Amino acid sequence: MRIAIFAGILALLSGPALAQTRIDSINTNFRWLGPDDKVIVERYDDPRVQNVSCYLSRAATGGVSGGLGFAEDPSRFSIACRAVGPISLPDKMPDKEVIAFSSASIFFKSFQIHRALDTEKQVLVYTVVSTKLINGSPFNSISVVPTYQR
Repeated sequence: MRIAIFAGILALLSGPALAQTRIDSINTNFRWLGPDDKVIVERYDDPRVQNVSCYLSRAATGGVSGGLGFAEDPSRFSIACRAVGPISLPDKMPDKEVIAFSSASIFFKSFQIHRALDTEKQVLVYTVVSTKLINGSPFNSISVVPTYQR
């Protein structure tokens, strides 16, 4: 059990990079003490596929515990990925890969963005899921980017 926990911590620390750019932060619920609850919008650029960017919106808990970093953010999020220029797939790209993650709590909960290649339909499929070190979550959102050139 300890080995599994340690392996999970190492995977989070050595895995894909955190969000590259915060685009917006929208207050959704006023809190008397600490920061308000928010919807955070972040951009993640695919590290292997040039000119593909994913925009993730996610709920962030405010209040005293949220301001101190102890609150666990709810598993509510959405993703939209787009080609922002010409796409070219690298030769040795894996068919499936975690491309980014964002921490959602101090207790090893994160949002992970997965990329899968659908060669038959010539699209990249991006899925965001909520994960925990012990128990994951069924919450997810999906976006698709065509890879063919017009």
